[in-house]
Amino acid sequence: MTWSIPTVAVRGVPDPLPEGLHVLDVREDDEWQAGHIEGALHVPLHELVTRLGELPEGQTLVVCKVGGRSARAVAYLQQHGHDAVNLDGGLLDWQAEGRSLVSETGAPAEVL
Repeated sequence: MTWSIPTVAVRGVPDPLPEGLHVLDVREDDEWQAGHIEGALHVPLHELVTRLGELPEGQTLVVCKVGGRSARAVAYLQQHGHDAVNLDGGLLDWQAEGRSLVSETGAPAEVL
């Protein structure tokens, strides 16, 4: 069976993010530390299967650096009954559109 991946461009995502929309960041730890969307849940793609139960109910915007890993995550999540949407262009496009990021390092947020 072929799954279509629901995808949204950054310009299609309301700013600020609406109540009830969850953000799932599937990048690696070093990428997360350097910069991420405030309030996002961090579950690296390779941990998604074992941490599926941590995901909140409701619509989830899935993000990575450019959209490849998040597209794979969205396909998996859809197969398991989650309402998930891929961020086209990932956090590189997010940052290019002037959307805010926070870091865990104390340094200015950046997308690795």
